[in-house]
Amino acid sequence: MEMENSESRKSARLAILELAIMISIPMSLNAVIRLNVADAMWQDGANSPLSASEILSRILPSGGGDAENLQRLLRMLTSYSVFSEHIDGDGSQRKYSLTEIGKTLVSDSDGLSCASYVLQHHQFLRQDALMRAWPLAHEAVLDPMTEPFVKVNGEAAYDYYGKRPEMVDLMMKAMSVDVSDMDRR
Repeated sequence: MEMENSESRKSARLAILELAIMISIPMSLNAVIRLNVADAMWQDGANSPLSASEILSRILPSGGGDAENLQRLLRMLTSYSVFSEHIDGDGSQRKYSLTEIGKTLVSDSDGLSCASYVLQHHQFLRQDALMRAWPLAHEAVLDPMTEPFVKVNGEAAYDYYGKRPEMVDLMMKAMSVDVSDMDRR
C-alpha cells in the first residue's frame, strides 16, 4: 500500500466507521417516525424550535418518557439534515425544528407522509426473518443458487411477507404517498 497523507487516511477511517454504524441512522429515523415526532413538532403548521422535553410532552401529554434519549435521536438525525438544531446563547439548551427533509415526515390531511414509505422499509429491517438473512449475503456471491432469505426462512421473501397482512397494509399506504405533492408544507 502506498504511503498516504495522514489527512486522507484519517478521512478514510472516519468514512469506514460511518459505514459500520450505518444501521443507527435508519433505526433512529424509524424511532422518531414511530414516536410521531414530526407531527408533534408541526402542530398547526408551526415549525418553531422545540426542546426534546417540549416535543416529548406533545408525544406523551400525560407525562413519562426520556427527553435525553429523544435528544440523542434528534441530534443523530440533525447530522443528516432531518432536523435543525438551535442552541441558545449560553449553550445550555438545544431546540430542534424540521428541515425540508423532516417536513416530508409530517402527515397530510389523509394521514399520509413519506414516513409510511420509510416505515415500510424499516418494518422489513425490524423483521427477524430479514435480519437473519443478511449475515448470509456473502454466500449468494459464493454460490449464485443460494438465496439467503430462503435458506434461513424456508420460503422466498415475497411469499413470506405476503402472508402478513400488516406488512401488505403498510406497503399499500407507503405506495399511496404522492411525493410530487410534498412541497405544500
